[in-house]
Formats: sequence, C-alpha cells, structure tokens
Amino acid sequence: MRAYHLVSHDISPQLTDLPDPAPGPGQIGVTIRACGLNFADLLMMRGTYQDTPALPFTLGMEVAGVVDALGAGVTGFAVGDRVAVFGGQGGLAERGVFDAARAVIMPDVMGFDHAAAFQIAYGTSHLALDHRARLQPGETLLVLGAAGGVGLTAVEIGKLMGARVVACARGPEKLDIARRAGADHLIDATGDDIREAVLALGGADVVYDAVGGDQFTAAFRSCKPEARILSIGFASGDVPQIKANHLLVKNLTVMGLYWGGYLGFAPKLLTGSLATLFDWYAHGRIRPHVSHVLPLDRAAEGLALLRDRKSTGKVVIRLPG
Repeated sequence: MRAYHLVSHDISPQLTDLPDPAPGPGQIGVTIRACGLNFADLLMMRGTYQDTPALPFTLGMEVAGVVDALGAGVTGFAVGDRVAVFGGQGGLAERGVFDAARAVIMPDVMGFDHAAAFQIAYGTSHLALDHRARLQPGETLLVLGAAGGVGLTAVEIGKLMGARVVACARGPEKLDIARRAGADHLIDATGDDIREAVLALGGADVVYDAVGGDQFTAAFRSCKPEARILSIGFASGDVPQIKANHLLVKNLTVMGLYWGGYLGFAPKLLTGSLATLFDWYAHGRIRPHVSHVLPLDRAAEGLALLRDRKSTGKVVIRLPG
C-alpha cells in the first residue's frame, strides 16, 4: 500500500510503498477513503507535538473509510461498516489498522470527506465550549482564527449554543466565511485593533484561541470580569506567556484543551460529545467547511496550505474508491 511516511524529523515525509497491515487483537482494518489534515500534523513532522509517535510513522490523525477486517475480540463492528476513526497517526495511507475503541459508525447521510473533516475540529470546539467553558446563551464568544479548521467550528457551535459570536480572522474573504457560519461581528486581524473592537462590543465572556501570540494578548485584555479563556493551539507559532498576577485583576480563568487526551482519562465525555455532534449533522444543523480536497500524491501541498494559512475550514486528502 502507499503511505505518506516520516522516517526523520529532519527529512520531509515521502510517499512510500509499505506492507499491507493486518489488525491485531482489539483492532479493525480500514480501507481509507479520506483523511483530514490538521495543524498537529505539521508539528509532528518537526517532533514538537505533545503526542508525536515514535519514528518511523505515517502521518494523518483522522480518517474515514470502510472496515475490511476485524481483529480478535472486536465487537460492535462488521466488515463493510462505514467508520470515522481518530487514530492519531496512520491516516495518510491507502489502508490502516486502528484500535476499535477509536472508531465510530458514520451517519448514513455523511460522506467520507465530511467524516474525515469532522471529529477533531467539531469535537475540540464542542468539548471546549460546552464542557470546559460552560458557554451560556447570550454570552459573548470571541473566536480567534475563526476561519481555520477548529475556529470555524467554534463559530458554528457557539452560535448554536446561543452565544453572540465575534469572529477574528485575516482578511475579508476569511471573515465572509466566518459570517456565513453564523458570526454576529467580524474583526480583521490584519488591520483592526482586536482589543478595542471587542471592548466596543462590551468585552468577551469566553475567548476561543487557536492562534496565540499577539492575538492572545489583545483578547486577554478585552475580557470581562470572570471571563474564561480557552487555549486550543498556537497557529502563530508564538506560545503566550501569562503573568499569573494579571489573572487576579478580573478574576480570569485560562484553561487548555487537547481533544485527544480525553481518550485516555474520560473517553465517555468524548464519545458523548461526538454523539451529539453526529445528531446535529444528521439534522442539518452543522456542516463541515472543506476548502480543498486533494489526492494522496498531493499531501505535501495540502500540508503547505495549512502551514501558509491559505486554507479555510479543513483540507482533506481523498483516497481512491
């Protein structure tokens, strides 16, 4: 099978022929039809992601496909089932084996491209806003990086939860995508003063930050008393340094969220969240925005789109079949 394989953090991944894998106990074999790209894939290439696998490995954290084999002891799945899988690795390949516990049956109405673009982005935003920040109807939600893979889902979910959503993104094209996802107010990160714009709207109750850097600082200074700041990622490459005494002035709370971590310590929270999200999808309440669909031999181009901030929503690699 062909796979986009990484053998060294100093060498770019390459499309390689690898042996066809067989599932072990508790695993399923999947013919992969689509793989969603994530900013974390770029970090894994450099070895700086918190869950970077041991070398060598195949990139691609989330996939959708068809079960083609069952390992010993697997129940709840059958050959031919359409599944979405958060494998953490192994997705940029024609076939993969994954722990059955990481797979869910796709809704009948969902296509492979949407399923591959769904779990991490929507799962992150739903757990962050619902479970961690306890976002309430009528509150003001500021979303940084609002046209990105996770940011756009935060706009969509925040609006569904009844918040007033303020979307911050780079340029009118990306802001228009955030507006169409439900944003009530728009801030252009390329020219607007984020702090002043948010304060003019009365300040933020919840900040959803997948960017970091100067945008985090501006958002921090625009918060209302008792605001909650969600640290999701650092697309700017600049990890904010927070002075703890500054939290005291407005009684602020800063909380981190790594969606995949819930598999290890609270998997029922994650699966319950996904059940809610799949139901919303089935009823037409949410729809992934996929800006680019590329074949496996253009995976490097897809990752470059993320790195250079030229994509909106998700980039999906589509496999034959």
